Amino acid sequence: MKSNHSLVKSFRFAFDGLKVTFVRGRNFRIQVALGTLAVILGVLFKISDFDWVDLILIIAAVLILELLNTSIEAIVDIVSPEIQEKAKIAKDVSAAAVLIASFAAIVIGAIFFLPKILSFL
Repeated sequence: MKSNHSLVKSFRFAFDGLKVTFVRGRNFRIQVALGTLAVILGVLFKISDFDWVDLILIIAAVLILELLNTSIEAIVDIVSPEIQEKAKIAKDVSAAAVLIASFAAIVIGAIFFLPKILSFL
Protein backbone atom coordinates (compact mmCIF):
# COMPACT_ATOMS: atom_id res chain seq x y z
CA MET A 1 0.00 0.00 0.00
CA LYS A 2 1.52 3.30 -1.10
CA SER A 3 1.54 6.32 1.20
CA ASN A 4 0.02 9.58 -0.01
CA HIS A 5 2.55 11.62 1.97
CA SER A 6 6.19 12.30 1.30
CA LEU A 7 8.76 11.35 3.92
CA VAL A 8 9.33 15.03 4.67
CA LYS A 9 5.60 15.55 5.21
CA SER A 10 5.46 12.54 7.52
CA PHE A 11 8.27 13.99 9.63
CA ARG A 12 6.49 17.34 9.68
CA PHE A 13 3.34 15.65 11.04
CA ALA A 14 5.42 13.96 13.75
CA PHE A 15 7.10 17.23 14.75
CA ASP A 16 3.67 18.91 14.80
CA GLY A 17 2.58 16.23 17.27
CA LEU A 18 5.59 16.93 19.47
CA LYS A 19 4.97 20.66 19.27
CA VAL A 20 1.28 20.49 20.18
CA THR A 21 2.01 18.12 23.06
CA PHE A 22 4.81 20.35 24.34
CA VAL A 23 2.73 23.53 24.09
CA ARG A 24 -0.49 22.09 25.54
CA GLY A 25 0.86 19.42 27.85
CA ARG A 26 2.20 20.58 31.20
CA ASN A 27 3.19 17.03 32.14
CA PHE A 28 5.11 16.57 28.88
CA ARG A 29 7.06 19.77 29.51
CA ILE A 30 7.89 18.60 33.04
CA GLN A 31 9.00 15.22 31.72
CA VAL A 32 11.17 16.83 29.03
CA ALA A 33 12.74 19.10 31.67
CA LEU A 34 13.48 16.18 33.99
CA GLY A 35 14.84 14.11 31.11
CA THR A 36 17.09 17.01 30.14
CA LEU A 37 18.26 17.30 33.75
CA ALA A 38 19.06 13.57 33.76
CA VAL A 39 21.10 13.96 30.56
CA ILE A 40 22.99 16.91 32.04
CA LEU A 41 23.72 14.88 35.18
CA GLY A 42 24.85 11.99 32.99
CA VAL A 43 27.32 14.26 31.22
CA LEU A 44 28.55 15.85 34.46
CA PHE A 45 29.04 12.50 36.19
CA LYS A 46 30.40 10.76 33.07
CA ILE A 47 28.09 7.75 33.30
CA SER A 48 29.03 4.56 31.45
CA ASP A 49 27.86 3.65 27.96
CA PHE A 50 25.53 1.02 29.44
CA ASP A 51 24.05 3.59 31.81
CA TRP A 52 23.49 5.96 28.84
CA VAL A 53 21.52 3.25 27.05
CA ASP A 54 19.37 2.68 30.14
CA LEU A 55 18.90 6.39 30.71
CA ILE A 56 17.90 7.10 27.12
CA LEU A 57 15.50 4.15 27.07
CA ILE A 58 13.69 5.20 30.25
CA ILE A 59 13.46 8.85 29.15
CA ALA A 60 12.11 7.74 25.77
CA ALA A 61 9.64 5.34 27.43
CA VAL A 62 8.18 8.08 29.62
CA LEU A 63 7.90 10.56 26.74
CA ILE A 64 6.43 7.98 24.36
CA LEU A 65 3.84 6.91 26.92
CA GLU A 66 2.92 10.54 27.58
CA LEU A 67 2.44 11.08 23.84
CA LEU A 68 0.24 7.98 23.65
CA ASN A 69 -1.70 9.11 26.73
CA THR A 70 -2.30 12.52 25.15
CA SER A 71 -3.41 10.84 21.93
CA ILE A 72 -5.81 8.48 23.73
CA GLU A 73 -7.27 11.33 25.75
CA ALA A 74 -7.87 13.40 22.59
CA ILE A 75 -9.57 10.50 20.82
CA VAL A 76 -11.74 9.66 23.84
CA ASP A 77 -12.78 13.30 24.17
CA ILE A 78 -13.96 13.27 20.53
CA VAL A 79 -15.74 9.92 20.69
CA SER A 80 -17.22 10.46 24.15
CA PRO A 81 -17.36 14.14 25.12
CA GLU A 82 -19.67 13.36 28.01
CA ILE A 83 -18.26 11.44 30.95
CA GLN A 84 -18.83 7.71 30.57
CA GLU A 85 -17.40 4.90 32.65
CA LYS A 86 -15.54 3.17 29.79
CA ALA A 87 -14.14 6.46 28.49
CA LYS A 88 -12.90 7.27 31.98
CA ILE A 89 -11.29 3.83 32.22
CA ALA A 90 -9.43 4.36 28.93
CA LYS A 91 -8.10 7.73 30.06
CA ASP A 92 -7.21 6.52 33.56
CA VAL A 93 -5.40 3.42 32.32
CA SER A 94 -3.32 5.36 29.81
CA ALA A 95 -2.42 7.85 32.54
CA ALA A 96 -1.49 4.94 34.82
CA ALA A 97 0.96 3.67 32.18
CA VAL A 98 2.72 7.04 32.25
CA LEU A 99 2.71 7.02 36.05
CA ILE A 100 4.37 3.58 36.22
CA ALA A 101 7.05 4.59 33.71
CA SER A 102 7.62 7.85 35.60
CA PHE A 103 8.08 6.01 38.90
CA ALA A 104 10.51 3.62 37.21
CA ALA A 105 12.41 6.62 35.81
CA ILE A 106 12.66 8.15 39.29
CA VAL A 107 14.01 4.90 40.73
CA ILE A 108 16.51 4.49 37.89
CA GLY A 109 17.58 8.13 38.25
CA ALA A 110 18.08 7.64 41.98
CA ILE A 111 20.13 4.49 41.39
CA PHE A 112 22.31 6.28 38.82
CA PHE A 113 22.73 9.68 40.40
CA LEU A 114 22.08 9.62 44.14
CA PRO A 115 25.38 7.90 45.04
CA LYS A 116 27.27 10.25 42.70
CA ILE A 117 25.56 13.34 44.12
CA LEU A 118 26.14 12.21 47.72
CA SER A 119 29.83 11.49 47.10
CA PHE A 120 30.16 14.90 45.42
CA LEU A 121 28.75 16.63 48.50
